[in-house]
Amino acid sequence: MADGGLTIFNGQQIRVADLSLPESDVTFTGARLLDVADSKVSSLLYGLSLPDSVKSSALKRVNVGDVDGFRCAELDRQEASSKFKDYVIAIADELEDDPIAASILDGNTLRLFLADEDDFAMLAENLFTDLDIEDTGKISKSEIRNALLHMGVDMGIPPFSEFPQLDDILKKHGAEGEEVVGQAQFAELLQPVLQELAEALAEKHVLVIHDIKCCNGSKLRKLLGDKQQLNNVLEKISLDGPGNTKLVRDFLKKNGKDLGLPIAEANQSIYDEVFLAVGHEKNDKKLENDEFETLVKEILEKFADELEVNPVLDI
Repeated sequence: MADGGLTIFNGQQIRVADLSLPESDVTFTGARLLDVADSKVSSLLYGLSLPDSVKSSALKRVNVGDVDGFRCAELDRQEASSKFKDYVIAIADELEDDPIAASILDGNTLRLFLADEDDFAMLAENLFTDLDIEDTGKISKSEIRNALLHMGVDMGIPPFSEFPQLDDILKKHGAEGEEVVGQAQFAELLQPVLQELAEALAEKHVLVIHDIKCCNGSKLRKLLGDKQQLNNVLEKISLDGPGNTKLVRDFLKKNGKDLGLPIAEANQSIYDEVFLAVGHEKNDKKLENDEFETLVKEILEKFADELEVNPVLDI
């Protein structure tokens, strides 16, 4: 997906790939195997460098407790091939449980602005107005940097920390220093900066990870499959009174995020749809333990089904 939107990495991109261990005459150590696996995953995810927490959790899934010991171990071809596939699938499982949302910046959004004279003129005018805080009709050339910061990831501009080449582009086009320019000169200065940036991003995409949780039903399904966890939830719900639909809804509105549900206030329609499907006849009726457990399971399963089809981003 091009910049301006979000790509959700949920493991599917990995599962559909060929997960055979590459041929090699070199003896595989655990360290080499992990390097090859991480490189394979990164190539499948548009160059995304996975957080260490994801890789660490994936290793635990494949029963690698002593990571240092594993990295030093030598593996025959069969062992290496099996562990390689297991580890990569474990990464996919981690991403399914806790997807990563990222923007892929490839210059496309910038090219769209530059291709339309009116769109670019309006963009430059708005940026100039925002930066001309003293309303003098003049700003310094160095404000081009702030213009890029104003545009941000949503408009296809990578953070300076993620794309140091930006500083070189600004310097090349003289977009620095305290010399002042008017709106027309500002636009003339901004245009080649954006053009070169778009070209640079087309050659080397930049991925920006967002601090966004994706509710896709995976966490709910793990809860439903764990009898002890489910019993703990039932006990917590029952503390607030006799078991009925209204009690469950009130509990999930307050505690649903911990279970893998989206925030109720921002996603009222999903809650309405699920509880409408369950029916209103159990709203106030006190249910026996077995009936109440069945009700809670039914509600959580409906949420899981809905979120699997229509994942929700909690921003």
